[in-house]
Amino acid sequence: MTDFKDRERAEEAKFAMDEETAFKIAARRNRLVGEWAAELMKLTPEETDAYKKAVVQADFEEAGDEDVIRKVLGDLVQAGCDVDEAKVRAILEEKAVEAKRQFMSES
Repeated sequence: MTDFKDRERAEEAKFAMDEETAFKIAARRNRLVGEWAAELMKLTPEETDAYKKAVVQADFEEAGDEDVIRKVLGDLVQAGCDVDEAKVRAILEEKAVEAKRQFMSES
C-alpha cells in the first residue's frame, strides 16, 4: 500500500511541476510576443516593458491563446501596423519555441 501512495505522490508532484513549467514558458512566450509587437509599434523602452507585462496579463482573461492574439492584434491594428491574425499566430508559435529553448537552457 505504501508503494502505491508513494507512486501517487510522485505523479502528483510531477504533474504540478509540469504545470508550473508550462505556465513559466507561456509567460515567457507572451513577453517575447509583447516585445515583438512593441518593436513594430515603435514603443519606448519604458513603454515596451509595460506592454510586455500587459500581454502577459492578457493571457489570464480566458483559457487558451485567443485572449493574447486578440490583444496583440488589436493593439497592432490600432497602431497602424500592417499585420494580420495569421502573422500574430505564426509569431506566437515561433516565440513559444524560443521561450521553451530559453527555459530549458536555464534549467
